[in-house]
Amino acid sequence: MTLLHRRLTKSDLNDLVRGAPADPVQLTDVHRASLSTRFRAVSVPGHRRLDAWSVERAGRSGNAFRWSPGTARRVLGNASLRRMATQPASVRDAVRDELGDQMLRAASGYSRSGSLSHWLASAPHPVIGLVTAEAVNWATQLQEIAEWLEAPWAVPASDAYYDVASARTTLRARRDLVVHNDETRTVVRVRSGSPGKSAGPGLRADLTIEALADHDGLAPVRYIGLWPEAGVCLSVDGTMSDLRSGARDLVRTAVAQRRRGTLLAA
Repeated sequence: MTLLHRRLTKSDLNDLVRGAPADPVQLTDVHRASLSTRFRAVSVPGHRRLDAWSVERAGRSGNAFRWSPGTARRVLGNASLRRMATQPASVRDAVRDELGDQMLRAASGYSRSGSLSHWLASAPHPVIGLVTAEAVNWATQLQEIAEWLEAPWAVPASDAYYDVASARTTLRARRDLVVHNDETRTVVRVRSGSPGKSAGPGLRADLTIEALADHDGLAPVRYIGLWPEAGVCLSVDGTMSDLRSGARDLVRTAVAQRRRGTLLAA
């Protein structure tokens, strides 16, 4: 695996962006069909969702997801920074506007049960205050990182999702910034804490999912993971070798999940 480890500094981050491979690798329909066949061989009774966190935990299940100030901060913070690109404002004002839009969506009946809008609409005022503070901190941090970048960047409208054909499997790649350079792109992902031993395979899984989700199957030339609290950045290149390894890691994770499910059922 072409895993690069650097300190999280402005110069190191831009060196990683500039030093990425010049030619993107492309996944074809043959690659997609092969992946679908492998996932269909690992059948499950319901629908499964896999991401880098699943790969890093080798398929071990964690606590059920629930909304909280900590889990809402990235969604709101990214949306606020994206809003600032078209509607200049302070970070705090952008977060408040985004919160207002989320609550309006719930009040208008356009939010489904379990969504962020639905949760915010029923949250007490002290929780909304915590959500605002967390989102402001996240957006401020991401804005500082984005302003370091010397190449054009954008906050994507969502994470990358790919539904594996006929396999009842959805893959999700986390992405916070997309850096464009001529005909190529580099993706930046931000995480809390510090990277563990399986952080590299997790980045590789994100790389593979991002390529699958692209309409033309073009992979990012580099996927960069940032851990600001630890002052560390890691990256993997968009090579065919790493894409294939990322696909194998995702299938292995599905196998591990099924085995654990079988043991629990027994």
